[in-house]
Amino acid sequence: MTNALEKHVLGISGGKDSAALAVYMRQHRPELDIEYFFTDTGKELPEVYEFLGRLEGFLGKAILRLNPDRDFDFWLKQYNNFLPSPQTRWCTRQLKLRPFELWLKPILEEGNTVYSYVAIRSDEEYREGYSSKNERLKIVLPFKDAGIDKPGVHDILESAGLGLPRYYDWRSRSGCTFCFYQQKIEWVRLKEQHPEAFEEAKSYEKDAVEQGSPFTWSQGESLDELTRPERVKQIKEDYEKRLERVKAKRQTNPLRSVGEDIDIDELFGQSKGCLACHK
Repeated sequence: MTNALEKHVLGISGGKDSAALAVYMRQHRPELDIEYFFTDTGKELPEVYEFLGRLEGFLGKAILRLNPDRDFDFWLKQYNNFLPSPQTRWCTRQLKLRPFELWLKPILEEGNTVYSYVAIRSDEEYREGYSSKNERLKIVLPFKDAGIDKPGVHDILESAGLGLPRYYDWRSRSGCTFCFYQQKIEWVRLKEQHPEAFEEAKSYEKDAVEQGSPFTWSQGESLDELTRPERVKQIKEDYEKRLERVKAKRQTNPLRSVGEDIDIDELFGQSKGCLACHK
């Protein structure tokens, strides 16, 4: 029987927080042999893959791709063509957590202890990104312990020469192109930035509705309805009004930089998005 060992893993979502944590751990705990992994749904934004490549260059090692053995289309059929939603997040369960569990299962069964590093910031309430019944899987929150908040995350990425993933120019989260946690302005921008991906999302939605799914991608309206010219105009106007209100409030706060970027989560309220995708 082999001696039990320790393994250190860090999940990369394609978002800013997990990327900053990878940089932080390389800089502050270089003695740890951390294995970085990315669970690939096959429906990610092109900007995500580009950013992963740049992050690999900084880390000096490859990010392991945990490709699910069954893709989004397979699981959609298993769920009778019902779209995933905040109420039934089967995409996270089957396409993100399941590959992670299958990867770690033999490692834990050998008696090894696995430390999983999660990018919950100090300015966030702790949300459990993964709960395990195995006592040898330990969740570690370095940003919480070090008091690193959102501006601190931006500083880490800027100082490393990485900056933010390019999709942050128009969207607030990574994950699938058709993530149901997107705001309506983000659906409009997806159509503008990646029309092919938008059309694919629309086709999934059409099939789901025909099969009796109670959910559309965006709450309260179909993508067809959301992208009618008059509706797009309304969504963009609402976004600009929100942006102006937040800017006005910021100017009265001497502790905040007026020129600091305002992200979509800040405009619409922090979403309860899946940690495996969003961080």
